[in-house]
Amino acid sequence: MLRQNFISLLNSYTSDTDLVNTLWEEIERNYTGKKRHYHTLEHLENLLRQLDLIREEIQDWDAILFTLYYHDVVYSALKSDNEERSAILAENRMRQLGMPKDRIDRCKAIILATKSHELSTDADTNYFTDADLSALGMPWEEYSRYYLGVRKEYSIYPEFMYNRGRKKVLNHFLSMERIFKTDYFHEKYEDQAKQNIKQELEMLS
Repeated sequence: MLRQNFISLLNSYTSDTDLVNTLWEEIERNYTGKKRHYHTLEHLENLLRQLDLIREEIQDWDAILFTLYYHDVVYSALKSDNEERSAILAENRMRQLGMPKDRIDRCKAIILATKSHELSTDADTNYFTDADLSALGMPWEEYSRYYLGVRKEYSIYPEFMYNRGRKKVLNHFLSMERIFKTDYFHEKYEDQAKQNIKQELEMLS
């Protein structure tokens, strides 16, 4: 599903099949790296399912799709600038495709917004960052797979160090007035997300 969707998207901007295939192979290679356990193609598939349900609410669907594919394309547990590096790569690839500057800038801005998941004045950004956090609001069994995947990605860190950082992230979400900024995702996932986060925090104590 992801591959066909990506190819269809790029075919709107180029007839160069070699370029399209090369860009897909780059996406696939990055998201299937051995150190990836949560930020994977499965994560992208979930995002696509979540966003497709509210497609009529999205103002710039192409920008959202490019954001989806590139928002975690660069990811390392040892780095703190993954979003910035992903945004730069997205910009380079979109320029290769001859994308308009306003759409490139929009895509970069949404990717950078996934760093803090704060409320934005842009509706599309809020829908995307909410979808990106949808794993928080899944039933506990699915949420467990999510947090265990995150732990594996950070396996280089010892327990005490990981737990300290993870608790900081989770408490940040709980300190927010709303984890999910849009009414759609708030009503769908907010209560379960808070319950899941509190349960994980108890396990980390």
